[in-house]
Amino acid sequence: MRIGVTYDLRSDYLALGYSEEDTAEFDAEATIAALCMALVELGHEPVRIGGIRRLTLALAGGERWDAVFNICEGLAGVSREAQVPALLEAHDIPYVFSDPLTLCLTLDKAMCKRVVRDAGVPTADFAVIEKLADIEAVDLPFPLFLKPVAEGSGKGVDARSRVNDKAALRSVAGELLARFRQPVLVETFLPGREFTIGITGTGEGAAVLGVSELVPNQKFVGHGYGYENKEQWEDRLEIRLAGDKTALAAGAVALAAWRVLRCRDGGRADVRCDAQGVPHFIEVNPLAGIRPGYSDLCFIADFLGLSHAELIGKFLDSFFRRHPGLRQSPP
Repeated sequence: MRIGVTYDLRSDYLALGYSEEDTAEFDAEATIAALCMALVELGHEPVRIGGIRRLTLALAGGERWDAVFNICEGLAGVSREAQVPALLEAHDIPYVFSDPLTLCLTLDKAMCKRVVRDAGVPTADFAVIEKLADIEAVDLPFPLFLKPVAEGSGKGVDARSRVNDKAALRSVAGELLARFRQPVLVETFLPGREFTIGITGTGEGAAVLGVSELVPNQKFVGHGYGYENKEQWEDRLEIRLAGDKTALAAGAVALAAWRVLRCRDGGRADVRCDAQGVPHFIEVNPLAGIRPGYSDLCFIADFLGLSHAELIGKFLDSFFRRHPGLRQSPP
C-alpha cells in the first residue's frame, strides 16, 4: 500500500528562525526515517510529504495516496493539530490516528478535562485564567500547578509551576499569559506517583500497551515533567515499566479517558496520583512522539520487547480495522 507520511520537521523550522522551544513538538529526521523504515518492513511504500503547506501543494497537483500516516503537530492556533486531518478528510483520504474533533479537544487541556470529568474519570480540580482579572476568582486550595492551556512537550512547565500562595499565583499566571498569549490552566497539585500509559486501538478495541513510571532524581527541576526535564531526561529521571496495583489503576484511568475522547489507533496518556495514591487523569496525547530511543511510547515498546516496526504495526492494525475496505499489504 502507498502510504503518505505527513510531519513537521524540526530542522526546517529552526532554519526559519524559530527557537528550540518553539519547535519542541516537531519531529527529528531520525523519527521520519525510522517511521518510513518501519512501513517498508511492514510491506508498504512510504511517500514523504511533509507539513501542511507541502500537503496542500501535493493535493492541488493531483497527487493521492492509499492512506496517510499523519504525525503533523501544526504551528499556529488551538486547532493546529487538526489542520492536516481536516484537509485529508476534505479530499476523502483515510489517515492514521485521531480526527480533527478529538485533536482540537485534547489540545485544549481545560476543555479536555471538562469532558473526562463529566464522564466520571477522576481528574484534579481546576480553574482557567483567561485574563489577569480572573486570578482573584481562583478558589482552589494551595498548592496549585500552572501551565499553558494548549501547549505540548512540557512548554511553560518549570520550577515555578507549583505555587504555594496567592502572590506566586499572580506572578506565574501573569508571566504565562504574557509569554504564551493563551489561557492558563490552574490545577490542584497532585503530589503522588506519575505514570505515562501507552495505548493502542480504537473504542472498545483499545487496550493499554504498557505503563511506565517517571521517577525523578536530584537533578530533576521542579515538580512537573516540563520542557527542560524532557530535553534532559537521561540525567534527571528514571523511566521504568510499572505493573503494581496503582500502575494498573492508572492504566484503567487512561484507557477510560482514551475512549471517552474517541482517540484512535495509538498514543499515550499521563496520569498522576493524589496524596492518597488515587490516580488522576492529567492529559492525553493522541499524536504521541514515536522517535526510537527518545519518545515515551517507544520506551514502553522497548520494555515490552517490541520492535519499532511492531509498534507501528499495532497502530496500522487499528487503522485497518477502521477501514476494512482497504487492502492491507502482507508484511
